Amino acid sequence: MTPDFAINICRKAVETILLISAPTLLAGMIVGLLVSIFQAATQINEQTLSFIPKIVVVFLTLLIFGPWIIRVMTSFTIGIFDSIATF
Repeated sequence: MTPDFAINICRKAVETILLISAPTLLAGMIVGLLVSIFQAATQINEQTLSFIPKIVVVFLTLLIFGPWIIRVMTSFTIGIFDSIATF
């Protein structure tokens, strides 16, 4: 195994992690921002208020993007196995 081969695998792994985590992180961030704006506008300073909407939105995002995430992870894994087999 050459250093270039290992670096390429690590680069692809980081790209795949960022790609599959982006939808859930963005959805959680947007909902957190909206809840924070709502809390600032109504002066409700309850710390636990933001958890339930974030959990629901992240769960729904995983339900919607779940098949796509599995396809991306499967293609990455198959690509790793193919590149190891041809090495």
